[in-house]
Amino acid sequence: MATQSYVERTIAPVTRRVAREFPALVLTGPRQSGKTTLLKHVFGKSHRYVSIEPPDVRIAAVENPRAFLDFNPAPVIFDEIQYAPELLAYIKERIDASRATPGQYLLTGSQNLALVEGVSESLAGRAAVLELLPLSQRETASAPNRSLPWERKRTAQTPPERPLSYRRLWESLLRGNFPELVAHPKRDGRLWHASYVQTYLERDVRSLRQVGDLTQFQNFLRALAARSTQLLNLADLARDLGIALNTVKAWLSVLEASFQVIILRPYHANLGKRLVKAPKVYFTDVGTLCYLTGLQSAEHAAAGPLGGAIMETAVVMEIRKALVHRGIVPRMYFWRTSTGMEVDVVIETENQLVPVEVKLSATPIPAMAKGIHAFQKDFGGVAAHGYVIHSGDITLPLSESVTALPFVEL
Repeated sequence: MATQSYVERTIAPVTRRVAREFPALVLTGPRQSGKTTLLKHVFGKSHRYVSIEPPDVRIAAVENPRAFLDFNPAPVIFDEIQYAPELLAYIKERIDASRATPGQYLLTGSQNLALVEGVSESLAGRAAVLELLPLSQRETASAPNRSLPWERKRTAQTPPERPLSYRRLWESLLRGNFPELVAHPKRDGRLWHASYVQTYLERDVRSLRQVGDLTQFQNFLRALAARSTQLLNLADLARDLGIALNTVKAWLSVLEASFQVIILRPYHANLGKRLVKAPKVYFTDVGTLCYLTGLQSAEHAAAGPLGGAIMETAVVMEIRKALVHRGIVPRMYFWRTSTGMEVDVVIETENQLVPVEVKLSATPIPAMAKGIHAFQKDFGGVAAHGYVIHSGDITLPLSESVTALPFVEL
């Protein structure tokens, strides 16, 4: 049922289309990203809803799956299906008995490891997998279908987006984009994130990996947050924390599997030039990043040493959300040579590479396009028009091939 606080999501029409074409839909994403709310809003009148999370429901689903499915027939929404992955094989059995019927089972889950394994084994060819992340800026601005800058042609008559004040932008970044915080602006953001991290540790970490010392894992989280957007050296991280390298790798895989971070890898091409091979890590929600690094005010976030990392995280995730919420697998990289020339984000489209640089400054100048120009020179006609995304409120051509855009225009 729709509520006044419901925010229209970019992915909503994609879920409708998938439900018309596939017997099953699997909607993944981090906890509290709005998966349940979305499916109830879109399919609440056509599908019954069952949460697998309560222990008694979970036991019924695992111990007597056929009876459970008899009691909860399709069309149905099964929430948090990762708690009963055994159920997937029996859902396959039901689907195969009525293969031509679309939209029978709508499944949600917040742990990618169990879901991907179960779906690939049991529901291959029967289910479409979509990912829902926290709200994008375009969704909170009631423009969920707004295209990305390189996807639209700007003309002299195209009105600019209404700019955010510098302070309001940083207050938004500090708070983050989880639907509950957006819907309730007076709720204490730090307390919410503290509860989220604690709940996440208790539920997801202990269910995916055996973590004996949660304090040590919290230290790992904070150390990883402090390295956000930097080249990631896991051996250095393990040494600084005094833990085994394999432990760091396992914990990082937990964060990826539960959609808490994404890994951005370098773009490689055979240009006869050695490129950096280490990846970068980004937290899925910029508010979580701010919380883990101890930031408590918009002024501190904007002017502190992590200001650039926060801005870059916001840009990377806004692009990723815009693509993922359309059902597109994003092909995003960064580019950096061994001599230090770099571009923060490279988006691979069907036939071009779009270079995007992120700057903390609110005053764009031509020198900010240096990395993009180097990228365009190296990749020739494959490199598209470039963009410098900044925290100010002006759109400005920096050269014939690079435009500076305020974050709101992204």
